[in-house]
Amino acid sequence: MIFTCIGHAKFLIELENGMRIVTDPYDASCGYPVTEVPADVVLVSHGHHDHSAVDTIPGQPRVIDAPGEYDLGDGVTVTAVPSFHDDAQGHKRGSNLLFSLRAEGLNAVHLGDLGHLPTQEQCRLLGRTDVLMMPVGGFYTIDAATAKETAALLQARVVLPMHYRTAANADWPIAPVEEFLALSEAPAEALDLLRVAQGDLECQPQIAVLRPQSLK
Repeated sequence: MIFTCIGHAKFLIELENGMRIVTDPYDASCGYPVTEVPADVVLVSHGHHDHSAVDTIPGQPRVIDAPGEYDLGDGVTVTAVPSFHDDAQGHKRGSNLLFSLRAEGLNAVHLGDLGHLPTQEQCRLLGRTDVLMMPVGGFYTIDAATAKETAALLQARVVLPMHYRTAANADWPIAPVEEFLALSEAPAEALDLLRVAQGDLECQPQIAVLRPQSLK
């Protein structure tokens, strides 16, 4: 699997079979430039404009935006697990989906705009996580401290922080990634992309801050 951060919570995941999966595409009002990122599948965690701009994805991708189990073919599966966008059972900001993408012997998890510590059942459904794309900025989502606890609950091998403040969304009331990094005992690596295989997990950084490619 190859992981590239486009910006915010939008990642491109490329598989060895050529399949391209995009998570949570944003629109122009998000602050990040909207760049063309073709995809076969788009995962949408919830309907807010900074996570559901499917019309920005070229072509006619398959869209997964509801809970359930999905077979993408060639041994690739997605599990979409319901959760909440806040710590009040969705009363503040509604619902959210957590995604487990299983392919190539790996489990990649994207938490969308998770707003609470995941439950034991949600952790069970997601499974032990090899690569975790997780919000860390707080206010709209879990904050740095809860993110650290969430990564431990999911036994995440590699964490890719997302949904934090950058130059693109400098006026948003969310924290920069440094607040999360300061809580970690493990050093973080700044990368343009992350290439992961089942056999090289032990060689991967525990935290990889992927540079948003839309800002280059």
